[in-house]
Amino acid sequence: MAEKQNIEWKAIWKDDYLAWLCGFANAQGGKLYIGVDDSGKPIGLSNCKKLLEDLPNKIRDSLGIIANINLHTDEGQDYIEIEIPPYPIAISCKGSYYYRSGSTNQKLIGAELENFLLKRRGLDWENLPLPQLTLDDMDDGIIRNFKEQATKKGRIDSAILSESKEHLIDKLHLKNESYLTNAAALLFCKDPERWIAGSYVKVGFFETNADLIYQDEIHGSLLEIVDRIIELVYYKYLKAKITYSGMQRIERYPYPEAALREALLNAITHKMYGSRIPIQISVYDDRLYIANCGQLPENWTVEKLMTKHVSKPFNPDIAHVLYLAGFIESWGRGIEKICDACREDGIPQPEYIVNPGDIMVKFTAPADRVIFSGRRVTEKVTVRVTEKVTVKENEILELLFEDPAYTLVAMAEKLGVSRKTIAYRIKLLKEKGIIQRVGSDKKGYWKITDV
Repeated sequence: MAEKQNIEWKAIWKDDYLAWLCGFANAQGGKLYIGVDDSGKPIGLSNCKKLLEDLPNKIRDSLGIIANINLHTDEGQDYIEIEIPPYPIAISCKGSYYYRSGSTNQKLIGAELENFLLKRRGLDWENLPLPQLTLDDMDDGIIRNFKEQATKKGRIDSAILSESKEHLIDKLHLKNESYLTNAAALLFCKDPERWIAGSYVKVGFFETNADLIYQDEIHGSLLEIVDRIIELVYYKYLKAKITYSGMQRIERYPYPEAALREALLNAITHKMYGSRIPIQISVYDDRLYIANCGQLPENWTVEKLMTKHVSKPFNPDIAHVLYLAGFIESWGRGIEKICDACREDGIPQPEYIVNPGDIMVKFTAPADRVIFSGRRVTEKVTVRVTEKVTVKENEILELLFEDPAYTLVAMAEKLGVSRKTIAYRIKLLKEKGIIQRVGSDKKGYWKITDV
């Protein structure tokens, strides 16, 4: 019998193991065996009688619970079994809280502890009241767009279009008593970070794990940012392989948009917003990660996550509104859709990495779609575009591969020429169809369309 979620072996008793019993009580319950080696073989105890007398009191005084303690004998070796049932309330060990996860015992701190205590009290962080938040803080434009999207999807009655903001918020259960909730701020405020720190998304391009080349932050309502993030990632951070079928120009990105979009929505829906840490998208030449602070539903494993399962959103109120707006499905099909999109596009299946307190999904680009950035890329660009591009114009391309958001002033400084000269070279590259501007002059970036 191997150590697992509800089994732990110890050769001798130490008072430190009270924390392990606390972890069992806060999870699924479990059994701690004393006098058993790492292979599960009883090796005997010399102080069984004293432990049988002392342990009930130690457990009661330290944890406030009663445990079943039994003496067993196997091949002449005595050992003790301590059986702890699961508790519906939070159990602490000398003021600290622990939780059994797999074969490890995790000490709960920060947002994880806050969320654990809320759940044990039958509460959700997203449903907590924000006393200073009022209906005036709910953005009329966001609410109007939500109504239009939800009615277009057929998920709410068209009569809602004429109903008041207050009535809509009530119907969406975004009030706690007379107060608006955290979920209301995240969904319908233009600037939710005024109320909830870290409620934004960071995107960064990395050459190596230690070398961040450039980054962006996307701020705003959860209902507004999804399309903006996807557009930014595809136009600024990912490079498409260009091929031709006759006269038709074909762009093929390393990852299917449907898969990344669904993975992003999963992160938004299941994030532990009380952590105050943003969702992070890390882009490399050959892989992409989407990471958020969160945790799997209780008793779930990565294996279960990757099979058909019921929908158990970490933030059910937020998930409900995203469903009504047509962003997500309500049947727990998000990961299935991600895998299907990857399979249809011919790329490897996503890899889920679950750590205590955070979940990360990794996408790997097929080798034939990887375009290396930095110096390695500019060498390829020079070889491939010399027939269309002059040496001076290629200097501009090298800078734009380094950071598509460079301004004319920044490029002029790097190349030691005037802003007017840079503007002229940009103009020529645009006329040749090699680059195009995405977004405004102040907040946009350059997309290289033909290399």
